[in-house]
Amino acid sequence: MAQPRRLLPSMGQLSAFESVCRTGSTLAAAADLSLTQGAVSKLIHGLEAQLGVALFLREGRSLVPTEAATAFARDVARALDLVSRGALRARSTAAGGTLALAVLPGFGTRWLAPRLPAFLEENPDVALHMGTRLEPFDLDAEGFDAAIHYGAANWPNAHHLKLFDEALLVCAAQSLHGTRLADLASRPLLQLETRPTAWRDWFAAQGHSGPLPQGMLFDQFAPLIEAAVHGLGLALVPDFMVQKELAEGRLTPWAAAVPGAGGYYLVWPKARDAYPPLQALCSWLESC
Repeated sequence: MAQPRRLLPSMGQLSAFESVCRTGSTLAAAADLSLTQGAVSKLIHGLEAQLGVALFLREGRSLVPTEAATAFARDVARALDLVSRGALRARSTAAGGTLALAVLPGFGTRWLAPRLPAFLEENPDVALHMGTRLEPFDLDAEGFDAAIHYGAANWPNAHHLKLFDEALLVCAAQSLHGTRLADLASRPLLQLETRPTAWRDWFAAQGHSGPLPQGMLFDQFAPLIEAAVHGLGLALVPDFMVQKELAEGRLTPWAAAVPGAGGYYLVWPKARDAYPPLQALCSWLESC
């Protein structure tokens, strides 16, 4: 059962707590929040008294978050972000509305960002707020109107607009480039955490079933691509993400791109169908 609102910590206390955890001190938090250091300390003491738990270990002038504080800080940061987006939405409603969009980091940087000026020029009254997410999540709970999703049209309780199918390209710095499949199978293969079987599947499609070398492991495409540029291994990446590197000669393709295992989709809660900024984004993406 939820606590009565009168028993909840104040916004000032939560903001001070989150800022101290993020910046590492009451002095830095004071500068972050445009308050005095004494005011921040008072808010932190008030929060600890209200919760009945120590949130920081005081070591000289330093504050070290307890385990309870570290866990609580993650929840508070998400809540404050949700309130921030809600406030942005309220301020923007009178004009054209705000659109909170979650994007995959590589897609957002390499495909969406270069095209966004055209969307904003066509829809100058829409305030766009973007955040990055790597995995599916609850759109309503996190306050997003829509998200860019890779895979299949299987996001729960959501509508889908397919943008395009993925095409994968093997590429490398010139120093690691080879002409035969055996050449590639002897080079370090850069790995992506979210696609652990990508190289095995690619080599199997080429008729190669032997052992494969391992390479560095990454959680996102951007650092993986940079590693390939610097000759640290071969990259297996969506072709749209390396157009600049290919054009500049910093990466060389091994062969033509091949179909990937999924596609890119815009997804949104079914209840948001009639939201004008979302309708504008859908129309624009369909014309891209």
